[in-house]
Amino acid sequence: MDASGADISWDDLRLFLDVARLGGLSAATATTGLSAATLGRRVTALERQIGEPLFVRSQSGYQLTGAGEQLLERAADVEAAMRGLVRWRNGNVGERIVRLSAGSWTSHFVATAIGALWNVEDGIRVEFLTADAKVDIGRRAADIGIRSRRPTEPNLAGQRVGTVTYALYSGRKLINGVAAGMFIGLTGEAGNSASARWLMAHNGDRIGGRGNDVHSVREMVAAGAGLSIFPCFVGDSDPRLVRIAQPITELETEQWLVTHHEERHRPEVRMVADRVAAVLRENAPLFRGELRRP
Repeated sequence: MDASGADISWDDLRLFLDVARLGGLSAATATTGLSAATLGRRVTALERQIGEPLFVRSQSGYQLTGAGEQLLERAADVEAAMRGLVRWRNGNVGERIVRLSAGSWTSHFVATAIGALWNVEDGIRVEFLTADAKVDIGRRAADIGIRSRRPTEPNLAGQRVGTVTYALYSGRKLINGVAAGMFIGLTGEAGNSASARWLMAHNGDRIGGRGNDVHSVREMVAAGAGLSIFPCFVGDSDPRLVRIAQPITELETEQWLVTHHEERHRPEVRMVADRVAAVLRENAPLFRGELRRP
């Protein structure tokens, strides 16, 4: 399929893998360190080199074409070979990597508990893959995932570790948009979440501002720009926020720890997965919205 006859670089394949596994340019910016515009240009250049489109572009993200699926399979083989080469070069010391994927809020929460998940004496590295879109564990894009539902794919294994509730929050000062009863919503890829859609459906005519990043929305709410929905483990942990209503029943989700059926038996994956499960279970009341401040 290579129309140009030039060698395909490993750097280009790595970028392609991130975009394919994360489902779009925006999510891949965090793992690649490149801007969405730069990623877009690199993907387009790779498509020209291959001679076929690799993705179908849409507002909801990037979907692989048939050629893209074929390249993904082959690029994953190259990735495994490159990792083996690095392990050989370094004598396999410190090169056992465990990749943990979760949404923005959950990644942030688990990252604050890194001391319970990882120790330098473990001889491994832990990598966080933060993405609101589902990272494909079945294709080894991550080793461990924290998900809102039981996995249905035959090559995945899951254990339920808790429940997550959501509620409306405001800043502590009844000023600006809060006093006027305005809301702060999400836009872009972040606007596809269930909580963002619920807010739009119930209060779309009173949304006074939006952000394409959940953390910036929290800062706006804390500053008094309006009300918004957050997971209770986020809102109840932030002293700048006040929960103003009971958790929203329709938004309650399960919390599952998901691993690949085969990879879960790797000692390092099992070790980190057990530690993550312990952290989530220890904080189960917070995730259920039962540790509300007075």
